[in-house]
Amino acid sequence: MADLNDPTTDWWRHAVVYQVYVRSFADSDGDGIGDLPGITARLPHLADLGVDALWLTPFYTSPQHDHGYDVADYKDVDPLFGKLDDADDLIARAHELGLRVIVDVVPNHSSDEHEWFRAALAAEPGSPERARYLFRDSEDGNPPNNWESVFGGPAWTQVDDGQWYLHLFDSTQPDLDWRNPDVPEMFEGVLRFWLDRGVDGFRIDVAHGLFKEASLRDQVLREDEPAGSSHGRTDADSREPKEMVERDARDEPMWDQPEVHEVYRSWHRILDEAGPDRMAVAEAWTSTVESMAAYIRPDELDQTFNFAWLLAEWSAESFAEVITDTLASVESVDASPTWVLSNHDVTRHVTRYGGGEQGLARARAATLAMLALPGSSYLYQGEELGLEQVDVAPEDRQDPSYLRTGEVGRDGCRVPIPWGGTQAPYDFGPGSAQPWIPQPDDWAALTVEAQAADPTSTLAFYRDALRIRRDFAWTAGDKVDVLDLGQDVLAFRRGPLTVVLNCGTTPVELPEGEVLLASGPIDGTLPADTAAWLRA
Repeated sequence: MADLNDPTTDWWRHAVVYQVYVRSFADSDGDGIGDLPGITARLPHLADLGVDALWLTPFYTSPQHDHGYDVADYKDVDPLFGKLDDADDLIARAHELGLRVIVDVVPNHSSDEHEWFRAALAAEPGSPERARYLFRDSEDGNPPNNWESVFGGPAWTQVDDGQWYLHLFDSTQPDLDWRNPDVPEMFEGVLRFWLDRGVDGFRIDVAHGLFKEASLRDQVLREDEPAGSSHGRTDADSREPKEMVERDARDEPMWDQPEVHEVYRSWHRILDEAGPDRMAVAEAWTSTVESMAAYIRPDELDQTFNFAWLLAEWSAESFAEVITDTLASVESVDASPTWVLSNHDVTRHVTRYGGGEQGLARARAATLAMLALPGSSYLYQGEELGLEQVDVAPEDRQDPSYLRTGEVGRDGCRVPIPWGGTQAPYDFGPGSAQPWIPQPDDWAALTVEAQAADPTSTLAFYRDALRIRRDFAWTAGDKVDVLDLGQDVLAFRRGPLTVVLNCGTTPVELPEGEVLLASGPIDGTLPADTAAWLRA
C-alpha cells in the first residue's frame, strides 16, 4: 500500500476525494449556513469514513450570487464562512488527520464586484481596465453575437455607455480575457498564495472555458439546436446522456480553445515548484475523450473530471462502455482516470437511478463498481448517507439558473446534510431554525448519528468499502479486463479482484472467489441491482 503522506507519492492517482459543498456541510455559528470552522469540527467524520482528501467549493469573498463561484477576492475568506485564520486551521487539522485539501479556483470569470470589474465599469471603452474582460460594441443594438449563457438567456449584458460584456454564466459573473497578460499574472499569484498556505491541490472550475475564439464569431447552429452552451453544469439532468458525451458535432467557439493548454503548462510549473505532491484536477467538459486527455498530458494537469459515468443510463452495456473508453483515453497520456457519480451540479444518483429502495440499491451497487476501478473516485457529500434529491419549494430555491429561467435548478442536491437528532436542522448547526435550504421532515433515520449505530446502513457500507479498497487500490494494477457474464451483467477483473454488478431483473450466478463485500444482501446468487467484490 502506498504511503499517501509521502511527498514523493502521486497520492491523487488512486485517491478517494470527498467534495465538501461549504455552505451545506456544517454550520458553527447558527446562521444556517455552513462555514470553515464547522467543516474543521466535522473532519473526523471524513477521517473515519476513510477518504484521502477533501475538495472545498469556493469560500472566497463573494456576493454569493452563484454561491461562491462569483469571486470578488481570490485571496481572502468571505465573512459568511469565516476568516483566513479559519482556512489555515482547517488545512492544519486536515493534515493532522492525514487528509489532503483541494480548493476550488475559478479562473473563467470573476464577480461583478471584483475590483477589476468595478474599475472597468468606471473606465472608458477601450481602456486598459476594460481590456481585462470581454467588452464589445454592437452596431445594431443587439448583443455582439448569438451566444447564450449556461444559465439561460443571452451571454451578454449592456452597460450604461452602450458597450456589452460577455458572461457565459450569470450576468454577475463577467468572463475574463485571458489574452490580456494581467489575467494569467493575477491567477499565478492566487495559486502561489494558497500553495504557501498549505493546500495540496486545486480543482479548476470551467477549465475548458478560459479562451474564446478571438473573433467572438456567432456560434454555427444546427437547424434543431438552440444557441448556447453544452458546458453541462445545468444541462446534465435535462439532456440525454449520449448527447452530453458525444458533442463533437457542435460548433463551440466559446469552449476548449487550443490556447488554454499553455496556461496549464505554466500552472504545472508552479505546482512543481511548490512540491512534487501538489496537484490540479480540471472540470473540463470537452467534445471527445481525446480532447479531454489533452488536459492531462505530462506537462499539464494531473487529472480531469470524467463525467461519462455520471451521465450514463443504468445498464451494464453503458457502464462497460464508460470504463473501456475512459481507460483508453488516459492510457495514451499516462494519466490516472477519475470517476464520479454525483456532485453539486447534478441530480443525486440515488434519485437518477429511480429513487426509493431501488434507487438506493442501484446507487450502492454503482458505487461499489466505481470504487474498484483504477484511478481516483470523487464522492459528493451526503452520498455516504444515501441522500436523495430534495424537491425544494419554489420560494426556497436560490440557484441562479432557476432565477433566470424558471426551470428547477441545482438546489435539490445542495440541501445541508443531517448530522444527528430527530428533526431539522439535524445538528447541522446550533439552534433550531431551518438552514439556508430547508431540510426534509423525514431525514431522522438518515443522519450520521443514526447510521453510525446501524451496521447495515449506507454509511457503514461506505466505510467498509473504503477500508477494503485501501488493500488493493495501489497494488491491483491499472489493467481492467471486462468479462462476459451476460447481457445485463457488468463484470470486470482487476488483478486479484473480480467485480460483478447485476443491472438486470433476475439473480445471476457469481463466479468463484471469496466475497469481500456486497452492496446488498446476497445468498449464493447476486440479486438484481446489487454488486459484489470477489477475490480469486
